[in-house]
Amino acid sequence: MTALAVIPARGGSKGIPRKNLLPVGGQPLIAWTIRQALAANEDREGDVIVAASTEDAEIAEVAASYGARVIERPAELAEDTTPTEPVILHAMDVIEAEGTALDAVLLLQATSPVRRPDTIRRAIDQFRETGVESLVGVVPESPFFWRPPSAPGESATAAYDPQHRPRRQELTPEQMHYFENGSLYVTAPHIYRTLGNRIGGRTDLFVLDEVEGVDIDTVADVAAAESMLSRLGWSIP
Repeated sequence: MTALAVIPARGGSKGIPRKNLLPVGGQPLIAWTIRQALAANEDREGDVIVAASTEDAEIAEVAASYGARVIERPAELAEDTTPTEPVILHAMDVIEAEGTALDAVLLLQATSPVRRPDTIRRAIDQFRETGVESLVGVVPESPFFWRPPSAPGESATAAYDPQHRPRRQELTPEQMHYFENGSLYVTAPHIYRTLGNRIGGRTDLFVLDEVEGVDIDTVADVAAAESMLSRLGWSIP
């Protein structure tokens, strides 16, 4: 099974300038996702092609230095308003034009640097073994959610039965809610080709560990990411 793991890494960033190169645990932010994707090839036949898609020369140099294949992104696919799916399709075109037949395409978000060493390999294995057409990375959350009153004088409503509130440790997988945090998606190539979307056809959930839900939105998130990476056994220079 040959999988293409694409890490979109545009040079511009509205929140944190040059975010993909932000130092996290002594390495550029994008380096963590590259390392994790490359780890999926350990003890295997190198069936995961790890590629960073970027229009930025500095990001390209850093990505290549950590072992990623660099796909030069056209300027028209590097605008603030550019959706992600055309970027993935462009990367697929580049790889398939070289004669590589793809069985799966992974979309990996560089701003979600916290993953277990075997997470990406387990996601690929689940995709293959279940035969689904798309796999969505999610983080489990308790069902203790509320909606505000829909009109004055009405009551707020709960997503669970407050009269029979379960203890958290007794919750079953079916009672949990699952948050799509953008960390990873695994998709059959034909879904991108026919629907232009990362999600389609028969879809399953890939449940990430709660600690893998860290996303770098602000500089304050860096300390949390570094702590979790260390806890998961990643070496930090």
